[in-house]
Parts: sequence; C-alpha cells; structure tokens
Amino acid sequence: MKKTKIIFMGTPQFSQTVLKGLIDSQKYEILAVVTQPDRKVGRKQELRQTPVKELALQAGLKILQPEKLSGSPEMEELMAFGSQGAGIVTAAFGQFLPGKLLDAMSFAVNVHASLLPKYRGGAPIHYAIMNGEKEAGVTIMEMVRKMDAGDMVAKASIPILEEDNVGTMFEKLALVGRDLLLETLPLYVAGEIKPQAQDESQATFSPNISPEEEKIDWTKSNRQIFNQIRGMNPFPVAHTTWNEGRFKIYDSRSVNTDKHGHPGEIIDKTKKTLLVATGSGALELLEVQPAGKPKMDIVSFLNGLGQKVSIGDQFGK
Repeated sequence: MKKTKIIFMGTPQFSQTVLKGLIDSQKYEILAVVTQPDRKVGRKQELRQTPVKELALQAGLKILQPEKLSGSPEMEELMAFGSQGAGIVTAAFGQFLPGKLLDAMSFAVNVHASLLPKYRGGAPIHYAIMNGEKEAGVTIMEMVRKMDAGDMVAKASIPILEEDNVGTMFEKLALVGRDLLLETLPLYVAGEIKPQAQDESQATFSPNISPEEEKIDWTKSNRQIFNQIRGMNPFPVAHTTWNEGRFKIYDSRSVNTDKHGHPGEIIDKTKKTLLVATGSGALELLEVQPAGKPKMDIVSFLNGLGQKVSIGDQFGK
C-alpha cells in the first residue's frame, strides 16, 4: 500500500499526540516535521525543545525549526516536497503558513481545537472554558490564507466538565483530534469527503491571552472568575495581588454564602478554607502560589504565609 506523503507542523503537547498517531498508524511517509525553535524557559533560562521535536527525534524524522517560515531556507525545502505530491498536516503550529507554500502542496489541513466557526485563533480551549461553554471540540479544516477560515472536513465534540481546566481539556482534545484525523484523512485524500464551508456570520475569535486578561477582576461574578481561573490553569495562570506581590490562583470553587463583603475582600477563614467576596457570590480558593513560592494547596498556604491573612483583608489592591 502506497503511503501518503506529509509534512507535519506542530509545537506543544497537543501536537505531539497528533503526530504520534500519524507515526503509529504507519500509513504516512512523514517527510519532515516543522516546529518552533527551541526556547529558553524558567528562571534558569534553560533551552527547551518543543514536545513535537522530542518525539520527532525519537522517531528519527527530519526536523525543521524556522523562526519564520516566509523567506526562509526551510521554506524552499518544503516547497520542493510539494513537487513530490506531499500534503501538510498542522496542529497548533504557532505560525501562519505562506500562501505560496499552501499552493505548492497537494493538500493542507489543520487540526484546530474548537468547533468552528467559533473560536478561531490561538487560544480556543482557553476561551471556551472562560466563556462557560458546555462543550468543546476539534475541527479538521482545509487551510486557506485567512486564519482558521477554511472549509471543514470533520468535527467532533466532548463535554467540558465542571472539574476540567485548560490542561485536562488539552489532553482530552488532543486524543479527539488524533482519532478524528486518522479516521478522516484517508477519506479526504481519496476525495470521499466533501468539506463544508463555515458560516462567517457565526465566527468568533480567540486571540492569545494578553497579560491584562490574566488579572482577576473581583467585581465579576464568582462563576465568571471561577471560569477564568480554570480557563488559565495550568497556563498562563490567573492572578491577583496580595502582600504587595503577584498571587496566582490555580484552582477555586464558586460558592453561595450569607457572608458578604467588597469584591476581593476575605470574608471567611478557617484552618482549611479561605473565602473571597466577588461581585456576585463568593469564591473558595483551593490552590495558590504566592510570589516567590511554589504552587500549594490552600491548607499549606494557611499553615504558612497565610497565617498573616485576616478576614477583611483585600485581594487586588
């Protein structure tokens, strides 16, 4: 059986899961893997490979890491693959693909983590959770010169559970995307699937999270803040200020209580719980990270630095 030639483009763990599915299927000749350049991360500024690069190295695949595709030597190399009948599969790559590269390929599809046309852009899972959506999904779509606007090859959805956050949904949707791609790509390449146009009137956007959006506005309802916190856990992480430093909140619970206070005010404290007033209702903090300290559960915080916290104190000053 003749294998379909593809170039795979992706960067984070989500992409790695999709790439592994393609490798394991043994139905594809992966001519090259394109991923973002290694970046320095953390306080020690250690150079780190992308998850996709790690897998590609293990599999012995050709790896390209252009800072920017357009005008790069890597671009010329990829164009040559197009003349061999190769197609492109992308999944959370992180760069726009030049139009002439798309034109050179036999096909180009993207595994996008939203139910298009909703949540086009770089942070679809974050926004789906932050906006309180009840479900999320993956769309396999054709790539065009406009961001995430191509015709849809296939869709699959799963519920967003109360206990889900960005991390858990990334893991779940990576598997959904992998399985959907493996199921539909052979049919698409064979011309047995007719892609459907997106309804432009229903399009919404999910640009990368800005630093301003990471800040908690305590005047919002407890439900809105709860969704913001889980929609940014484990990255980029919602935060407020406490003790003149940044105070990150990873996990919380929205609660109803007869205790009241100004938004951001601590309205109840026990040895195991900390309750903060919001614009409507209250929020129980479950996992936090004070400035300069590791992430910790609320009991550990209250037994340590949190001993300084008193009812009536204010977050977000």
